[in-house]
Amino acid sequence: MEQTLAHFDVVVIGTGPGGEGAAMQLSKAGKTVAVIERYEHVGGGCTHWGTIPSKALRHSVSRLIEYNQSPLFNQTDASQRLTFKDIMSHASGVIRKQTKLRGGFYSRNRVSLMHGQASFIDTNTLKITRDDGTFENITADTFVIATGSRPYTPPDIDFSHPRIYNSDTILSMQHDPKSMIIYGAGVIGTEYASIFRGMGVKVDLFNMRDRLLSFLDDEISDSLSYHLWNNGVVVRHNETYDKIEGSEDHVVITTESGKKMRADCLLFANGRSGNTEMLNLPEIGLTPDSRGQLSVNENYQTEVGHIYAVGDVIGYPSLASAAYNQGRFAAEAILSAGKVHNGLVADIPTGIYTIPEISSVGKTEQELTEAKVPYEVGRAQFKHLARAQIANSMVGSLKILFHRETKKILGIHCFGERASEIVHIGQAIMQQKGKGNTIEYFVNTTFNYPTMAEAYRVAALNGLNRLF
Repeated sequence: MEQTLAHFDVVVIGTGPGGEGAAMQLSKAGKTVAVIERYEHVGGGCTHWGTIPSKALRHSVSRLIEYNQSPLFNQTDASQRLTFKDIMSHASGVIRKQTKLRGGFYSRNRVSLMHGQASFIDTNTLKITRDDGTFENITADTFVIATGSRPYTPPDIDFSHPRIYNSDTILSMQHDPKSMIIYGAGVIGTEYASIFRGMGVKVDLFNMRDRLLSFLDDEISDSLSYHLWNNGVVVRHNETYDKIEGSEDHVVITTESGKKMRADCLLFANGRSGNTEMLNLPEIGLTPDSRGQLSVNENYQTEVGHIYAVGDVIGYPSLASAAYNQGRFAAEAILSAGKVHNGLVADIPTGIYTIPEISSVGKTEQELTEAKVPYEVGRAQFKHLARAQIANSMVGSLKILFHRETKKILGIHCFGERASEIVHIGQAIMQQKGKGNTIEYFVNTTFNYPTMAEAYRVAALNGLNRLF
């Protein structure tokens, strides 16, 4: 039954990183804020289906591989094996902790949390429909759409089949596959290829392009290809599916090139769509694109001035870390009459949680060559570092790209265990002003020994030695 309309300064739709960033900033500035979450728990796709569970899975599988490969622990021929269900129990514990933590932010900051599906009645009124069919309407001066995204599911594939998964439903997989087809070799596809291969599953990875993760520096992309190949993943480039059919005990994929392959199950990981179709956006004059995404200006405003959008629902860079800052910047624009004074850093770090990890920030060699920038390369191989030898994590390297004349750091590329942590040291120096952002910093500072961070000193000396 409809109740008296509650009014808020701002209503935020979605409780992922983007929605959380906006709601916290606005509430701390004294605005009355409500957040709408259509699921039972806060946190969005980041906490429940994407970033947190897949990284928790990856961590467990990495430790399993480490255990099985260590002569110290595994002194018999029988290697330890865990099922997907076993490993998911750790991820579930992490999700519970994150949900409890994030839920506390809203109550502590006096943000009204409402559960239900939001849809616009007009440009200032939202209808919130609960699971039991009851609803209430609320009004606000300003709205922030932070509804996130979901896996793209083409209509010609039967995703209700128990052996055909997307990157959300894979987390509730019940059976223990011996073989798997992963269709889509983007970030999600390559991460899951690493995870399942680490569990001993035979993996065929289908890539629609001619190389893996082509936005990466070529050497890093080649390193990933080699390590997947070396670990037994079959990567099939330039392949597109014609049809995907599930039966009682297997899935068959037929490609446009005429190939047929069979596996116990299939994970479809080819792109994502913005969650906008339930919001009734045409009613307020907003039209998402074919992938459900909204366009915004530099202040995160949509074409309707008092409605903002942040996170996956606006597309690139589709990163939890960026979404949180986008939410904060949108809040800043709302608080200062439509003008953001800060923006995302130009060089957003990329963290890809394959096994081993990949992380980079700044320019690639290809980009610098194309732009005719005179750069030089400094490298450090992990196998030469004492800390890597101690931890037995010797696969990988750090690469620093810097200007030959000014010695300014132009790009950092890292492949190996803890890469997504290691890259931040280089990122911090890149962001310095004046002459504080040169490669010479790494030679002139003192690093703890033994550490992985010491790779910066080794790479810097290697690069400076190339100059003449």
